[in-house]
Amino acid sequence: MTMKVLRTANSGNALCGKTFGKKSTLKTHMRSHTGEKPLSCTVCGKTFTHKRNLNIHARTHTGEKQFSCSVCGKRFKEKKILKRHTRTHTGEKPFSCSVCGKAFSQNESLKIHIRTHTGEKPFSCSVCGQRFTQRGHLNTHARIHTGENTFSCSVCGQRFTQKGHLNSHARTHTGEKPFSCSVCGQRFTQKGLLNSHARIHTGENTFSCSVCGQRFTQKGHLNSHARTHTGEKPFSCSVCGKRFTEKGTLKKHTRTHTGEKPFSCSVCGKAFSQRQYLKSHTSTHTGEKPFSCSVCGKAFSQNESLKIHIKTHTGEKPFSCSVCGQRFTRKGDLNSHARTHTGDKSFSCSVCCKAFSQQARLNNHARIHTGENTFSCSVCVKRFTEKGTLKMHTRIHTGEKPFSCSVCSQRFTQKGHLNSHARTHTGEKPFSCSVCGKRFTEKGTLKKHTRTHTVVKPFLC
Repeated sequence: MTMKVLRTANSGNALCGKTFGKKSTLKTHMRSHTGEKPLSCTVCGKTFTHKRNLNIHARTHTGEKQFSCSVCGKRFKEKKILKRHTRTHTGEKPFSCSVCGKAFSQNESLKIHIRTHTGEKPFSCSVCGQRFTQRGHLNTHARIHTGENTFSCSVCGQRFTQKGHLNSHARTHTGEKPFSCSVCGQRFTQKGLLNSHARIHTGENTFSCSVCGQRFTQKGHLNSHARTHTGEKPFSCSVCGKRFTEKGTLKKHTRTHTGEKPFSCSVCGKAFSQRQYLKSHTSTHTGEKPFSCSVCGKAFSQNESLKIHIKTHTGEKPFSCSVCGQRFTRKGDLNSHARTHTGDKSFSCSVCCKAFSQQARLNNHARIHTGENTFSCSVCVKRFTEKGTLKMHTRIHTGEKPFSCSVCSQRFTQKGHLNSHARTHTGEKPFSCSVCGKRFTEKGTLKKHTRTHTVVKPFLC
């Protein structure tokens, strides 16, 4: 028997020419052209073109999840979602990119990936016009304009614009790291962090800069890098108006206004405004120093500290003062130096109101009031208020003189002593008396000289 086939293309009302074996299927299909949605939900009134879609929607009210995974037992509302989930166990990736060959477990993921090649961004923000490759990214972005923070942490009350961000944050309380690297076993709190880490093993740099060709393992890193070419700073502080190239940097900056310190040490309870500060602090308990200098073998707890140390061998000072031209190995040192020209002392002691140009100097000063001697010498058990002072003291025991004069090769235990010595070669006298104008090579000598004008005699028998 030959099946009768209904062809809309042969009728006078043909719209797309698609053919169907059943009249009821054609009737349902026609709604995609007419926009008709005759089926409505009895609970919320939402309308649908297909009965199947209505049935699936109904489960959002009943909470019914009739499809169960035979491997892990997880349940789902839709059969197709179960099918996708199953691939997380099988590792099957049936959808591959025709451009680069990358494979995906879901067709939707492939469609989104293809936009990285085409540059297509079909979703546009109605407020600022910014465009996105995914609708979810647009929805998340929209909350920047509305100020909506829908998802709240049940432990600390912190609110988030995305459920995924809340889930990731919750792990800072539980310590859970559910995502494990199959190569080295390192564990992560987020799947995205695992995916980025995995590229260390594969050497894959998927994202390329269209200006200089530099390649990146993450799209976010590429976007941040691109701003070094455009100079764009899209993220603005709502308190002081300062602008930033990255959202994460803005978030860290905001804590200077709020005083928020969300990262606390599990050993001593000390709190920090940034995760990297906590990580650095933790090494004071563990003593771990995984980063070592290839020149002299000295080890450091932070990679950033190693980078700064390497400059003592290369002599590199990339940061220059725009007022006097003095150069520095660290940007932080340049910023501190700049205050000697502006006279800015932003950090004030809450006990005696003495002001300082640096937060670190205020912290050190505060220990005068508390009597705290945090840093202890492992050889003679002498205690110090500052880590730097302990470090210099330790050289009494080791005999280490890490600072060498480039002119005569004389070595010193402290960088300040080297700087003072260097002036014996240059003849430089940077410290000037405000009363008589006499100049000195060292600040301490100037301080002593100043007493000849004030008749101050601070030393009592």
